[in-house]
Amino acid sequence: TIAFNAAISACEKGRNWKEAVHLFSVMVQSQLQSNTVTCSSAVSACETGGEWEKALHVVGLMAQSCVEANTITFNAAAIACESGREWEKALQLVSMMALSSVELDTMTFNAAISACEKCAEWEKALEMLDFMLQTKVRSNTISFNCAISACEKTGEWQKALQLLSLMEHVEVEANTITCSAAISVCEKGSKWEKAIHLFSMMTHSRIRSNSITFNAVASACDRAGKWERASLLCSLMAGSRMELDTITFSIAASACEKAGEWLKALKLVRVMAEI
Repeated sequence: TIAFNAAISACEKGRNWKEAVHLFSVMVQSQLQSNTVTCSSAVSACETGGEWEKALHVVGLMAQSCVEANTITFNAAAIACESGREWEKALQLVSMMALSSVELDTMTFNAAISACEKCAEWEKALEMLDFMLQTKVRSNTISFNCAISACEKTGEWQKALQLLSLMEHVEVEANTITCSAAISVCEKGSKWEKAIHLFSMMTHSRIRSNSITFNAVASACDRAGKWERASLLCSLMAGSRMELDTITFSIAASACEKAGEWLKALKLVRVMAEI
């Protein structure tokens, strides 16, 4: 048994999930006694290899062998499901942990929320975040970023802004990703004033903006017919020595064209050609 445990641990460290699962299966078939550490290593090896099905298979074998899974075991399986975009499986693991009285931690919830975000399941993402706060598990910037991003994917701008306010209430720090996602969802919802307000808040809070931030707020202004603001934002972006991309130039050219500033539009095209 000691030899198998050591071998599985070595496979996990060596990112060899196939051999780790094979060795664990041999242990089960041979009725050799395995322990939580051994099983967790096998699940972790599967997680590293992006093999969510194998990870869940090992968790199932643990239950059959009456080996107790712990937080590390479940977290590795949840992360594997998150990587595989299997949000339902990730949520099932969270439920299993709660029912088995296994401690849920920040990593557990973040994996589940991220899985929901990747599949644009914003309602489930918010449910998980709410459950996280109810159980008093410490949330962090990643927790909220995933939830806000899930709202951004589906255009739920009101929910995204509510989450941004909640972050301040629970004293979780917002970052560039947080604000960019919130601005982007406001742009999708044609809420240019909200986008401008968030952009101003970033500047006031000294949160670094990037090309995604600028593009989203400039696009919101352009779509709302606020061409001068869009053009000004693009000029600010150029003046900040931030990397300009085709989206930036398209927004700026569109704003100039609508405002009748064709000379500025031509200048932008020339600048773009030089990049």
